[in-house]
Amino acid sequence: MVVGLAVLGGATIAGVYAPPDGLITLVLLLAIGLVQLALAHTIAAHRAALGSLRRQFQVGLALAIGVSLAGIGAVALAMFVSPHDALVLGLMLVFSAALGAYSASLLAAGVLGDVRSVQGAVKAVGEGRLDVSARTTASDELAELAHAANEAASILAVREAERDAAWKAHRDLIAAVSHDLRTPLTSLRLLSEAIEDEVAGPDERTRYLGEISNQIGSLGHLVDDLFELSRLEAGDIEWTMAQVELDELVGEAVETLQPQARAKGIKLLSTVPAGTAPARANPERLQRVLFNLLQNAIRHTPTDGSVWVLAESAGDHVELEIADSGEGIDASDRERVFEPFFRGARSRAGEGAGLGLAISRAIVEAHGGRIWLAESTSGTRVRLSLPTAGV
Repeated sequence: MVVGLAVLGGATIAGVYAPPDGLITLVLLLAIGLVQLALAHTIAAHRAALGSLRRQFQVGLALAIGVSLAGIGAVALAMFVSPHDALVLGLMLVFSAALGAYSASLLAAGVLGDVRSVQGAVKAVGEGRLDVSARTTASDELAELAHAANEAASILAVREAERDAAWKAHRDLIAAVSHDLRTPLTSLRLLSEAIEDEVAGPDERTRYLGEISNQIGSLGHLVDDLFELSRLEAGDIEWTMAQVELDELVGEAVETLQPQARAKGIKLLSTVPAGTAPARANPERLQRVLFNLLQNAIRHTPTDGSVWVLAESAGDHVELEIADSGEGIDASDRERVFEPFFRGARSRAGEGAGLGLAISRAIVEAHGGRIWLAESTSGTRVRLSLPTAGV
């Protein structure tokens, strides 16, 4: 660039005046340009030693003015202009440079202010404060940098909230597991001690052994449920999806649980209209969901109550509803009923580990569906939606 501009300047002077003058101009411009470039690259390579942006700007401006004044002196010495004209030209250059420096400093002040704003926001985020926002006074690259910093702070705030929620859920899960393990383990210890100490008679030993077997079975079910829930939440799923006819699936579930319902004096009914679209699901897993929801409904329905299952097509999805005429769920518990180990205010001791609804939700979501509590004036209505076999 320097060589090209020097040649252009020399040719211009040669055309206006004489070739010797053009040659001298070419040499002067090359000398000034090469010196300026050498010094500029030297300063750029040692920016760290100059400190702030303001000082870097001042040094760069001084370099430009100094080299320009030296060029004017060289032109005067070469007798292109008179010493008087060279002095006037130099003074005009200094005056223009001073005005330019003032104008540039106004812009630099705004730029530095925006840089400090972004710097303060980034430093605050580094200290753990995520409620800060970098603000700039212009719509330029620094504004884009500030926007990126604000977006990063917002994302970090969301991630931190998710992390805190995950840690809380983790602590609650450990506490719940510990609670659900402590009771049967304590019972097993007491029963085994009674048998070992021979304080129980033959009949009592037989009864104690039966209770021990029941407690071991409960522990086994709890461990199995925890293992299944952890696999579902980790996405460790190897299911074979098939076309599931809901009338058959619902019929099998109702028939299997009918004795349990009759024992409590509860009517267990089902309605699956003809033409209901088949669901795309794993039959065994979907049957597990139905069993969980139906057993939960039967457990919370009083004698002479009723539980019913309804299936219906809904566009490209099919919906199932399990409803009961029980007490329903408190409004304060509705948001948490699908959480692991959650037991509502109306739950009673010994009603399970509180994993049934959590496992049901994980299975339904793994199928690409969703499960929720529907509004109800009495009792409880649990609805779930699954893709149809054609989707």
